[in-house]
Amino acid sequence: MEPIFSMTSLQRNPSEVKAAARDSVVRITEQGAGAYVFCSEDAFEARIARERDDAAYEARLIEAVGRGLADIDAGRYVTSVDEAFERARSMRRKSA
Repeated sequence: MEPIFSMTSLQRNPSEVKAAARDSVVRITEQGAGAYVFCSEDAFEARIARERDDAAYEARLIEAVGRGLADIDAGRYVTSVDEAFERARSMRRKSA
């Protein structure tokens, strides 16, 4: 969970808020409601990199599931371990 500080805390104890912001995004509230976010450059870059990696992973996952569904629709699937090994042997023979 990201640290949350009030605007008053930011004004009275800026070093505490800045220390928390070195490692992660800090949420600043104003009259009890979320108002601002604050973080260090390193924390910002780390967050951007993490979100970019998550988005790339999600895209690869969606693509893989789509290929799997297309394979099922085209009948390219097996229903037993023995059938899977036989299919693998057949593919090896074709590529040899």
